[in-house]
Amino acid sequence: MKKEELFKRVQEIIAESLDVDIEEVTPEASLTEDIGADSLELVDLTMDFEDEFNVKIETAELNEIDTVEEITNLLEKKLNKAA
Repeated sequence: MKKEELFKRVQEIIAESLDVDIEEVTPEASLTEDIGADSLELVDLTMDFEDEFNVKIETAELNEIDTVEEITNLLEKKLNKAA
């Protein structure tokens, strides 16, 4: 999966899960500050990503994620390892 395709899918999942406009979900947007996700929503998002991409995201990895681009990069790394 190309990075642009991965970002688009991440963007769609975040917009749908957090009920925000897709335009708000930019690469540099902070999941908590800009998009307004709380800790429970972040856990739900993580499960959505795990289900969609068939990967495992550890709590320690999640704690290091702030922006949409960071979650996209993490998923890209995991998908490349699995390939």
